[in-house]
Amino acid sequence: MNKYRSIIVFFLAFAAMSFAPQQASAPGDKIQWMRWEEAVAHIEQQDKKVLLNIYTDWCTWCKRMDTITFNSEPIATYINSSFYPVRLNAERRSSIEYQGKTFEFVEDGKRGYHQFAAELLRGRMSFPSVVFMDENGEVIQSIVGYKSPEEFERILTYFAEDYYKETPWSAFKRNYASKLIKKD
Repeated sequence: MNKYRSIIVFFLAFAAMSFAPQQASAPGDKIQWMRWEEAVAHIEQQDKKVLLNIYTDWCTWCKRMDTITFNSEPIATYINSSFYPVRLNAERRSSIEYQGKTFEFVEDGKRGYHQFAAELLRGRMSFPSVVFMDENGEVIQSIVGYKSPEEFERILTYFAEDYYKETPWSAFKRNYASKLIKKD
C-alpha cells in the first residue's frame, strides 16, 4: 500500500508543479532571472542595462542556451552583476504594460505570440533571442540565435561596457581578448 501511496503523491506533486505559475528563476539557475515587471521597477533606478532572454518552451536551442551558455559560471556572474536579467516567454498569455502601452498575446495558428516579444524583436520572431536595453529601457539591439559562452562573452562585454557607443562590432570582435572564460 505504501508503494501506491508514494506513486500517487509523486503524480499529484508533478501535476501541481505543471500548473504552477512560471517562476523567473528555476532551482539550479545561476542567473537571478527577474520577471519583466520587476525589471521595470529597477529600470527607474537607471543604473543597469536590461538583458531580455526571449524564448519559447518548445525551442531546443533556447534550452541549450539555458543549459550551456547561461549556466556557465563566469557568464552568469557577469550577467548578474552588469544587467537586470529577464526571461520572457514569447508565447506568454498574460498582458504586459510598458511605456503607456498594453501588449497582449495574439492567437496565431497553433501557438500564437506575445506582442511585446514581437515589438522587441521588430517582428523577427526567432528563438532564442537576447535583447539588450539601455538604462532608460530603450532597445539597443537584439541578438538572434544560440551563442556559445565564448561568443556570448564578447557580446555581453560589448553592451555592458558601452563599447557599442563608439566602436564598430567588427573592430571590437577582432580585438577582443577573453576576460571571463579560460581556454584549456
